[in-house]
Amino acid sequence: MTVEESLQLQRATTSADIAAGERACPVCAREAREEYVPLFVLEEDLQQLIRANAPDTSSFEAVCARCVRLFERAKEQIMQDAALKKDGSSVLSTPLRLDAAERFTGKGVCIAFLDSGFYPHVDLTTPDNRIVGYRNLMQEDGDLASLFQPDAASWHGLMTSVVAAGNGSLSNGFYRGIAPDANVVLVKLARTGRITERNIQDGLEWILENRAKFNIKIVNISAGGDFEQSYLHDSLSQTVEECARQGLTIVCAVGNAGHLPNHPVFPPASAPSAIAVGGLDDNNSINRAHRGMYRSSYGPTLDGLQKPELIAPSIWIPAPILPDTPTAKAAALLEMLDRAGDSELHKIIEENAGIDAELDAALDRPAYMLRQIIALKVRQESVITKHYKYVDGTSFTAPIVSSVVAQMLEANPNLTPQQIKRILISTAERLPHYEVDRQGWGVIDPRGAVEKAVSFV
Repeated sequence: MTVEESLQLQRATTSADIAAGERACPVCAREAREEYVPLFVLEEDLQQLIRANAPDTSSFEAVCARCVRLFERAKEQIMQDAALKKDGSSVLSTPLRLDAAERFTGKGVCIAFLDSGFYPHVDLTTPDNRIVGYRNLMQEDGDLASLFQPDAASWHGLMTSVVAAGNGSLSNGFYRGIAPDANVVLVKLARTGRITERNIQDGLEWILENRAKFNIKIVNISAGGDFEQSYLHDSLSQTVEECARQGLTIVCAVGNAGHLPNHPVFPPASAPSAIAVGGLDDNNSINRAHRGMYRSSYGPTLDGLQKPELIAPSIWIPAPILPDTPTAKAAALLEMLDRAGDSELHKIIEENAGIDAELDAALDRPAYMLRQIIALKVRQESVITKHYKYVDGTSFTAPIVSSVVAQMLEANPNLTPQQIKRILISTAERLPHYEVDRQGWGVIDPRGAVEKAVSFV
């Protein structure tokens, strides 16, 4: 079939067509600038994968060439390593959903994370250990032992660091971050409970003292201060400004208070030089017509600044499960049950008694009812596999942006924090029908930002 013939193929009109024009692709909702590719010329498993990830339409016969390339690249990993549903749809990785460039991986760039605690997950330590530094600010000697303790304070920093720089080793690379070769420095700010503004400032001051030692270029802060303040009179905001002057790009979660009447933005996200990141709900899809807003905080700030500057996925984010915890044991059991035949369910639950009380109590139920309970618990617990689960919140939007910044700096090491911010906002794409205050300059475009970074002079 010729290009001209493929362009003439009829397809069902979608809601995306209304938003993006009659030539919108039914899968990604982008206006097709290349030829449509007929589905019947593709392999059957690829057809199934594409159809399952275009729930906006009941039927269509062609998709844009860009979508074909995207799913061809990802097909093998999706089929082998992702959590496929019975209809062929799957839990999509962050790089796939954002169409991130694969050419750059953050190699040679160091991201520092400020958080309540961490754990040396294998996605960061194999085949090479990319944790180049660790500091526990609760102890004068740094207390390296706390890094290896999977306690209640460890899970948050584990997830933020792996969302950005994990290589997906437990999924054969599928659930990797956008910067899977970046180095990381982990700074523990608190034992448990809420991180204070003073904790964050202590962490930034330690970063300033040690940035040259570890070659730190980016600081990810998935925590907020105590209350709204003007940056002119707030010491934490002033420290953020000093970091930017010294060449550090500060990326902050804007917060999850968008449902509150005043939807406040606290320091450090409210500082002028910080890149504050709000939340996008993309419904685990590459279809732009499915994009909506998450309940993230937004400005203007007390100083009248637009915050957030960008939004990125903040729900349906694949993240690692903290090993050797009740959550990890429950996820492993649910995965085993989900993959088992009906005749095996009762035996598996009996052999794993004590892990899940609800499953233990349901042992007298028939297999079809157990299957319903298992499916419900998989959804309730956000389990993808025994190693990964869904998470949500702007705590996980900031690492996504930090990983894109790592790509940009690998592509062009001479970029300043100000230039990085300018490129990110100039390449972002605003969502239609949502207030500018809530989304800033719009959804981050990793591929566009990296391409602009390469050519930026």
